Parts: sequence; structure tokens; C-alpha cells
Amino acid sequence: MELRVRDGRAVLAGEDESGEREVDPHSLPLGADLAEALHEWAKVADAVVRTETPADGVANALVARRGKQLAGRIAAVMNSPVLYTDPVSGELVSVEAPDSPAVAGPEPAELVGEEEVAEPTPWGTGLTVSFITASIVTVTVVSLSLGLGETSRWLALVANVLVVGGLAPSVWLGRKVPVWRWVAYGVVAGVLVAWLALILTLLQA
Repeated sequence: MELRVRDGRAVLAGEDESGEREVDPHSLPLGADLAEALHEWAKVADAVVRTETPADGVANALVARRGKQLAGRIAAVMNSPVLYTDPVSGELVSVEAPDSPAVAGPEPAELVGEEEVAEPTPWGTGLTVSFITASIVTVTVVSLSLGLGETSRWLALVANVLVVGGLAPSVWLGRKVPVWRWVAYGVVAGVLVAWLALILTLLQA
């Protein structure tokens, strides 16, 4: 069985009497939570590929890591190895089933990147990272918008849309990953503050 991304949807490919077939995860006994998680990952992976982010980008690494985690969950449920095709690099990896088969159900915290309940949340360090990230994003977006706005306001608007569109996949994947989630929060806050500042600037003009 092989996990792939096809047109923004997760599919599982396998061989039968008629040859190779690709099926929707919902058609297999994987559990609704796992099937939905697969499709959510596939949508983000497809967006990352379409934006043509650099091969060493954060979004690419998160897509690959999340895909391997989901392939591991499938292997655990099916109790058999699963091949995983990285939608960004095209690399084919075999993910083995764990020693004890897992039961399909709610996604474990360690697989979605959340910290365990017993581990305290590093609010001080995390908020500091978010603040620094938000400051950098705010200054960057405002400077870019004001610079382009002197030429054309429409050009500035298009630039903002492209910047946010490029950041969206990384932010969406990073929202549940320890450490990177604080960066994601900072990016969102920075973009919102920058847009608010631009709106106030336009109203005073």
C-alpha cells in the first residue's frame, strides 16, 4: 500500500487482480479521524507544491514530517508496511508498522505535534519568539506595501496577497508543531498588525 497526494486529495494505492488501484482513505477501515487528517495534509501539501517554495523551506519539511507520521498511523492500523511518496520531493519511503498494532481513533498528541499534557507550555519563551516574529513580519509587510504603494495601490494589494498566500501553508502546518507554532502565531499577528497599520495610513491620507 502506498500513500500519495492526487489533486489535493490523499489516496492509497495498491495492487489487485485488475492492476493498480487508488482508493479514498474513507473507503478503508482507518477511522474517520485518520481519513480526515490525511485529506487535510494533502490539501496543504498540494498548496506547498503549487507555490513552488524552496526545497529546503520550512513548509516542505513540515509536509514531509506530517506525511511520514500519517503513513506510520496507517501502517499501525493496517499492521503492514506502508510506502509514502513525498509530494514535494517525490522521494519514496517505506514506513514500517510498530510492534503493537494501533487502533484507529483520535489522533495521539505526539503525532499532531502537540506537547504532552504533563509537559508545561513555555509561555515566556514562546511569546518572545512570537513577538520577535510578529515585529519582523510587520515591518517587512508595511515597508513593502508603502514602497509599492507609491507606484500603484493595486500593486501593493497584489503583493500583500502573494506574501500571505506564500506564508499560509507554513502557518497552517506549523500551528500544531512545538516551537514552530510560536513562529506561526507571530506571522499571523504580524500580518494583521501590518494590515491594520496600512488601513490607518490610508484613512489619514
